[in-house]
Amino acid sequence: MSEINTDQQFKDVMAECRELFAKKLHDYGASWRILRPSSLTDQLFIKAKRIRSLEITGQSLVGEGIRPEFVALINYGIVGLIQLEKGFTDSVDLTADEALALYDDHAREAYELMVKKNHDYGEAWRAMRVSSYTDFILTKIQRVKELEDIQGAALVSEGVDANYMDIINYAVFGAIRLKS
Repeated sequence: MSEINTDQQFKDVMAECRELFAKKLHDYGASWRILRPSSLTDQLFIKAKRIRSLEITGQSLVGEGIRPEFVALINYGIVGLIQLEKGFTDSVDLTADEALALYDDHAREAYELMVKKNHDYGEAWRAMRVSSYTDFILTKIQRVKELEDIQGAALVSEGVDANYMDIINYAVFGAIRLKS
């Protein structure tokens, strides 16, 4: 597969995610602005754990499959990046347009990181199992939890933002691979 194909597939998934994000902004506003970092990490955790459970059991009692959870991980990952940038609040302080502009900034950063890593790793993600994306995402979430527990005082590790970016990119790969 060509890099152009990966670029377009990545952009298509991100456009799908943005459309859902915009619809939820319409319905709920930027209510996620009240989420503290630990709560956001837990939200990412339950989404990733649900994917893993569905992968292992093959059963869904609520009717949604794995791909919508990858989409949710992408959007919550971007929310996480926004929260890192802006901090959490006690009330909604962003308009839909402001939230979408921030979303676009962070989605672009995730895309740019994917292009660099995809170049260096030679599209290795295409040969990976989708279940590996889930495990890597869960590992990244665990790392975020550890970083939160030590208030970000890492000695040699990447920060929370880098882990969110990796979560987004692995989730995009999962959404691409599961596109019907």
